[in-house]
Amino acid sequence: MKQTPMSPNKHTSNGSASVLPLENGFSDSLAMLNSEKAVEELIQQPILHGIDDHLIEFAEALRTVAKALRQAAEGKASAQAEASEWKRKYELERTHNLQLENKAMPSEKHLDENGRVVHLTNKPLLSDGAVEKSDRCCGEHGICSHQVLRDGEHDHDASVVPNKMTRKASFKLSWCCKGAKSDQKKHDIVSFEKGNITTAERSSKQISLKWESPPQTVLILTKPNSTAVRILCSELVRWLKEQKSLNIVVEPRVRTELLTESSYYQFVQTWENDKEIMSLHSKVDLVVTLGGDGTVLWAASMFKGPVPPVVPFSLGSLGFMTPFYSERYKEYLDSILRGPISITLRHRLQCHVIRDSAKSDLDSEEPILVLNEVTIDRGISSFLTNLECYCDNSFVTCVQGDGLILSTTSGSTAYSLAAGGSMVHPQVPGILFTPICPHSLSFRPLILPEYVTIRVQVPFNSRGHAWASFDGKDRKKLAPGDALVCSMATWPVPTACQADSTSDFLRSIHEGLHWNLRKTQSFDGPRET
Repeated sequence: MKQTPMSPNKHTSNGSASVLPLENGFSDSLAMLNSEKAVEELIQQPILHGIDDHLIEFAEALRTVAKALRQAAEGKASAQAEASEWKRKYELERTHNLQLENKAMPSEKHLDENGRVVHLTNKPLLSDGAVEKSDRCCGEHGICSHQVLRDGEHDHDASVVPNKMTRKASFKLSWCCKGAKSDQKKHDIVSFEKGNITTAERSSKQISLKWESPPQTVLILTKPNSTAVRILCSELVRWLKEQKSLNIVVEPRVRTELLTESSYYQFVQTWENDKEIMSLHSKVDLVVTLGGDGTVLWAASMFKGPVPPVVPFSLGSLGFMTPFYSERYKEYLDSILRGPISITLRHRLQCHVIRDSAKSDLDSEEPILVLNEVTIDRGISSFLTNLECYCDNSFVTCVQGDGLILSTTSGSTAYSLAAGGSMVHPQVPGILFTPICPHSLSFRPLILPEYVTIRVQVPFNSRGHAWASFDGKDRKKLAPGDALVCSMATWPVPTACQADSTSDFLRSIHEGLHWNLRKTQSFDGPRET
């Protein structure tokens, strides 16, 4: 028997008012479910517009939450493992210190009143001028305090020992960066004496390179499509062979040009495949570049590991990394081949692209090394770039604008400078974090330390894709969910200096950028007496 639908103005048996009709004209939901006719009408109703869009957005939000939870779980596991390792090291250090204390307390023999031998433990008080030294560094890659002050013999009678010295805790300084190669750090940055941490004195303000044996092989890289460079290259090759008796290696294109000019250049060597390029660092003693800063970038990109010293000659429009003048190449190369030479260690960034389909951060594409910068921009899209940025698993910010530049200090005078970043000395170890046209007046550039790892991720709710370029080439598409991870590379690029790194850097910004060039203020008033 069918029930009659209730009127909207009637009340139920318990005195409560029935539900008012919905805006789309449906009656009370309970009555509809009890009515077969109403159920059929409900099934035949068309699906509301927009439900699919909401479901898609909800699914994307769930994926973002799931990925964040997975990263949080991985970070928690890593933190627990690190805490366990530190606890183990603490226990080992504590046991080691107890053993040292036992060794430092020799026993002496004394006779009591009855003539029996009594062993007494002697724990001498340490004055300001007497400091006992413990064993050498207990950690393989750490810096340990070698001076430990110990308490004197504890006496319950304070009048016997009026000036007791409190214990000074021993400690250890270690380089705790992530990764298996974290211990390969500079050990001369900090030192300490008697438990006080101080900065270590540098042996020299400038890095110097001295040849232990004379160079034998020189690689020459040139800027293409330049008649002046081609003429200089042929003269340089002839001079190095006849005057210095060196082995010469050039690019296949350059060797073809030299042989076209004369058959004299049969002695010039080259490579045939990428495998031989990967082994160049084991054969080449010196790299000479003829061109501008772009030629130096090309030379650095050829070496995925160690890089031989680079001598860059200025034959281009920019000269931030090319301090040598080509007209005096004989004088410069003669001095460099004799040595010693001042060099600038130019740090590089190692970049990994991790796709959304990757199971872990280790499942990434082949790493790319950059000497200037890696740029993440919006490409041809008309939407603002939306990038989530993390620094060592700590959230930094969300970039909304045209993009982001992660630059080395050598690249601080390139794209980063044009986007509002600061100029930094190339030997300062750091990573420049520079936004491109940010949609926020308070978004200012940052300079981060060298040991951090930066992760830039395209969120799932991004309106468009992002594009990453590495030193202006090798452009890669980043879809929602993809990430770019950057850290400081192990192998820097050593470039020879004309004078020293600071003089060359200041000269380059004065001549290349006309930095702070203005007329001197004229004097037209009375002098002070």
